[in-house]
Amino acid sequence: MRSKLFVPASRPELFAKALASAADSLSFDLEDAVAEPRKDEARALLQAFLESDAARGHGKAIIVRVNALDTAHCEKDIAAVVREGVHLINLPKPGSVDDVLHAVNAIGHAARANGVARAPALLLNIETPQSLRMAASLASAHPSVKGLQLGLGDLFEPYGVHRSERAAVEQALFAVRMAAAEAGVFAYDGAFANIKDVDGFRAEAELSRRLGFLGKTCIHPSQIDIANAVYQPSASEIEDALKVVNGAAQAEQTAVGAWVVDGKMIDKPFVLRAQSIVASARALGLIDGA
Repeated sequence: MRSKLFVPASRPELFAKALASAADSLSFDLEDAVAEPRKDEARALLQAFLESDAARGHGKAIIVRVNALDTAHCEKDIAAVVREGVHLINLPKPGSVDDVLHAVNAIGHAARANGVARAPALLLNIETPQSLRMAASLASAHPSVKGLQLGLGDLFEPYGVHRSERAAVEQALFAVRMAAAEAGVFAYDGAFANIKDVDGFRAEAELSRRLGFLGKTCIHPSQIDIANAVYQPSASEIEDALKVVNGAAQAEQTAVGAWVVDGKMIDKPFVLRAQSIVASARALGLIDGA
């Protein structure tokens, strides 16, 4: 899921275009992208799309960002969009473990009511000071939580923190990455609002990728190719990872706990990282093998 294309649920004319894009996943938004008077309309439009033949068989992960739990819309959104083929429900601004459990219960109820065999998992937005402080606890609240997504715009703008302040961006990214690691879930980078600032988008993506984030949200199709390129393992990374994985197999046979590859000491943490790179490369078709 290197790239996630943001699609307003109130814009059905964009749905087919999004499906035809190079994005790995699509994030249909019922929250900020939809004005209050159009919430019910957007929900109905998205539900109809999710139930259509067009929404199936395209190979992309489908994500829906619902409205926050403290609104009148959240449970209606969940009831409407928990459908076959929806992989993740993106929950904005969870404020407590109880919020997460409430969302899990609502998703489970909707899955049963809609005859969905596998309920969608949860992707939690970390976009308030409180959720940043509690990120590991929120992510550990239930096994249905599979990822944390950092929303720097919501986190910074109300408090006058400038997005250009690199140290602030680095600290927020690192905090979310460590919280995700503690909980055993993935970390995902949020949107970069200035579509014209191509270099800024790339730089922020490269930073989050170095910190172990899985991918980045794209609010315009022009950002997709950049995200795909940044978060895709390079040829040299794949080559190095294969050396480590092959070395680990040999070391296991000889009961060696640490060894050297190209002058670098290798032990379990390096093996886990190498295995992750190899798995990603295989999933993208960059190397052969199951």
